[in-house]
Formats: sequence, C-alpha cells, structure tokens
Amino acid sequence: MRQLLRRGLVLTVGAALLAGCGLAGSPPDGGRATAGGHVGHSADGRRRAAPKAPKPPKVVRPTRPWNVHPGSVVALGDSITRGFNACDPLADCPEVSWATGSRGKIGSLAQHLVAGAPATRSWNLAETGARVADLPAQARAAAVHKPAMVTVLIGANDACAADTDGMTSVAGFRSAFGTTMAYLHKVLPGTQVLVASIPDLLRLYSVGVTDPLEKQLWRLGLCPSMLGDPDSHTASAEHRRTEVRDRVVAYNTVLRQVCAAYTRCRYDGGAVFGYRFTADELSRWDWFHPNQKGQTELARILSAVAFGPDPS
Repeated sequence: MRQLLRRGLVLTVGAALLAGCGLAGSPPDGGRATAGGHVGHSADGRRRAAPKAPKPPKVVRPTRPWNVHPGSVVALGDSITRGFNACDPLADCPEVSWATGSRGKIGSLAQHLVAGAPATRSWNLAETGARVADLPAQARAAAVHKPAMVTVLIGANDACAADTDGMTSVAGFRSAFGTTMAYLHKVLPGTQVLVASIPDLLRLYSVGVTDPLEKQLWRLGLCPSMLGDPDSHTASAEHRRTEVRDRVVAYNTVLRQVCAAYTRCRYDGGAVFGYRFTADELSRWDWFHPNQKGQTELARILSAVAFGPDPS
C-alpha cells in the first residue's frame, strides 16, 4: 500500500514538471506557437497559418476633372501674356505669347491645344498694364467665346506701383480674383482655368542691376516700387524691395488658395515664380519683360502644367 502511494506521488509530480516545462499538452507533430496563438492543423494533419490582420482601407483622393485636349483657349492677364517688348520696343507681340503665340517654335499652349485647328480657336484678351481689378472685365469678354480653357497670369502690375503704399492690398487682390473665378465658374461651368504664378520681381531686378544700360531704362519709370533707385543698397531700399517680393508671394498664395476651391482650376504650384530668368531671356528694351526666348520658357513651364499631372 505504501509503495502504491509512493508510486502515485511520483507520477503526479512528474506530470506537474512536464506541464511546467511546456511539454504537457504541446501540439502533435512538433507544431509551433505563434504570436497569435498556436498554429492550427487541418483535417489531414497539415499546419494551418494563423489568419493575417486585415489591411486598412486605401484612402482615395477625389479626382479633379481636367481635359488635356481642350479645343479652345482664351488668355487673360497683363503685358507678359501680351508679349510686350518681346518683338519691338513699346509694342505688344501676342504672336510670341506663351499662351496664344503662333510664331515659329514658341510652343505656346495654343499651338499644343489646337494644333491643326484655325487660329480663331484661341484669343488673347490680356492687356498691357492690367491689374487684377481689370480681370473681371476680361473674364466677361472671355465668356463670349465659350472657351474650353482660360489662362490667367496677373499681378505684377499690382506690385509695380509708384511706391509700396500704392501696391494692391492682399485683401483687394483676393476680392478681385475671387470674383473672377466665381463668375467663370457660374457662366462657364465646364471651362477649366489654368492659373500661373507671378514671376519673382526681385529676381528680375537682380539680373539687370549689374548692367548700366538696363538701369538707365529702369529710371524711365518701369516698376518703380522694385526697380526705382536701383543702385541704392541702404536699409530702406533693401526693405522696399523685400516688401514688394513679399507682396508677390502673398498674391501667389491667394491664387493658389482661390484656385484650389474649384475642381476645374489648376495652379502652376509656383513654377513661374520659381523660374530663374537669365539676361538673354529678357527684353533688350527694358530688361524686365520676357523676350521671345523667355516666352518660350514660360510656354514650356506652363505647358507641363496644362498637359501633365496636377502639380498641387
């Protein structure tokens, strides 16, 4: 009897030791545990992998409708889009405009958009000297043609005032541009709008300031808020130029923000502002406006925006 009790005690202690070492109750055929529990087995004895956690749903951004093959284009804006001083002194030259130019190898948007179509499928309604306050009237004129695309490059003249106090306020700029976009959206709901950023006027100053002839031309009154007294590097002169540049940056922010509110509007992402114009891309009659080579560069930059992926 005492031997039976001792034998039973040994068996009980042995089972407890086996359980403590993880051997008791282990899966048959050497099955291994996983982070999610023991690996299961199918009816035929094969090991079955633990179920994988479901993948989170993919976030899909809504598409912004944009036709890279519109049939017509209307250009709005100022002297840059009119090709001012690009061909002859003190004269517009829309034939080489980045937007609607038809001459040679400019590579304008119109040449891309309406290749092989009559020239009347593009209209240049920009005006030399125009400010953003003139844009609503240009938009009304554009609506008559019912274009598939409208381009806008405006704002340099709003910063090119007699002095910094005369620059268009940011609020005023937003109001005029916002009114224009609301009008186009209402009367031409299917028309898409390509918005170009304003060039960096401080960059244009830095290109021409080293040439004596250029500075003489600037003294005739071209963009005095930036180009006036070009040889002065006093604290007040530097502050004035910085203030003009900051205002252009603020205008470009308005262009981006207002454009983003409309599904059929595309902003260039600051590409024109960021482009570093060189002396051989500027008019020899004012060293400020793009010449034909400069217009070609603008056409290249903005064609990439018009025909490529949305830079925003």
